[in-house]
Amino acid sequence: MKISVDQSRCCGSGMCVLTDPDLFDQNEEDGTVVLLVEHPGPGHEATAKEAASLCPAGAITVS
Repeated sequence: MKISVDQSRCCGSGMCVLTDPDLFDQNEEDGTVVLLVEHPGPGHEATAKEAASLCPAGAITVS
């Protein structure tokens, strides 16, 4: 599994961080998403997909 984020689309809602703080964080300056783990283990597959689906800007892709 691979997670990608599009910084230019991120609106800083923070849903990703609330869904899985082990995978995502927020930039302190502008609140945009910071990807902590690009290739997470199987234990994070469900939450990574949930974060992508909850992102209001569609800035997270899981493949």
